[in-house]
Amino acid sequence: MGRVIVVGAGVVGLTCAVRLLEAGHRVDVVARDLPLETTSVVAAALWSPYVAEQAHVLRWSRRAYDVYAELAADDGTGVALREGTEVFREESPPPWWHEALPPGVGPDRETRLPASFAAGWTMTCPVIEMPVYLRWLVARVEGLGGTVTRMNLSSLPTESGALVVNASGIGAKHLAADPTVGPVRGQVMLVEQVGLERWVLDSDAPTYVIPRSRDVVVGGTHEAGEWSRTVEPATAASILERATVLVPEIAGARVIRHKVGLRPARPTVRLERVGDVVHCYGHGGCGVTVSWGCADDVVGLVDG
Repeated sequence: MGRVIVVGAGVVGLTCAVRLLEAGHRVDVVARDLPLETTSVVAAALWSPYVAEQAHVLRWSRRAYDVYAELAADDGTGVALREGTEVFREESPPPWWHEALPPGVGPDRETRLPASFAAGWTMTCPVIEMPVYLRWLVARVEGLGGTVTRMNLSSLPTESGALVVNASGIGAKHLAADPTVGPVRGQVMLVEQVGLERWVLDSDAPTYVIPRSRDVVVGGTHEAGEWSRTVEPATAASILERATVLVPEIAGARVIRHKVGLRPARPTVRLERVGDVVHCYGHGGCGVTVSWGCADDVVGLVDG
C-alpha cells in the first residue's frame, strides 16, 4: 500500500482518510482550514439525502446510516439516533430517499402536524453533533497513524509516488479548475436546549429544528451563488419565525450563537479517478449523509 495525500479536512476528507488508513495506506490530510474551521462544523448534520444522482445517493446514504448506527452506541462520537418528522404543506408520499432507511425505522405517517402542514412522515435518523464528531474523526485518523496538517495549497500536490484524494469541497473550484463548483450559503443559529428530543424538517423552506446534547440547531437558508459568510440579522429573524411555527417550544429560547457556512455545490457529485488523483467533491449539504459510502468508493478507486 502506498502513500495517499487527502486534500480537505472536512467531513468527506476525514472520512476518506479513515477508510484509506483502515485499508492499509499511509495517509496525510492537508488543508487550508482545519476540521473545526470548515463548513462541516456548521452543519446541522441530520442524515437526510437530498442531492441528485438518486441511485448513488441511496447506496452511499444507506452505507453511512449503518456506520452512524454503530457509532451511536459509542460514547464520544457525537452521533445519536433520533426520531423526527419531515413535514409537507401539501399531501405527499414519503420522501423519495426512504428506500435508504433500514427496516423498522420508518417512514410512518405522522398525524400530529404543525399548523398549515398537510402531511408528515416520521422516521429515526442519525443526528451528528459536528464539533464532537469532527474531533472523533481526527482522533481516529491519528490513532491509525495518519496526520492532519494545515497547508495552504495553490494546486493539488504532485509528489512522486503518492496518490491524491481531492476532497477540497468548495476549494475544488480552483484546485480542480472546475467552474461548475459554487457555494450554497446556509445560515443557522444555535439556541439553548429546552428539552427537545425530536427533530422537525421542512425541506422546501428549508426550515429545521435539530436537537443535540447541549443545544438545538435552528435553520436555515439555501442561497445558491452567495459567497458572503456574514450573519444577516433579518435572515436570522426569519429563520426563528419559521422554526417557531414548526416547534413552538423554542419560542423565547436563548440564542447562543449564529453561524454561516458555504455548502460546496455542483450539479452532480464528482467521484472519479483521473490519473493519480481521485476526485471526491460537490456534495452540497449532503456530505455528512453520504460520507461513509463515498469513502468506500474512494478506497476502491485508490486500490485500482
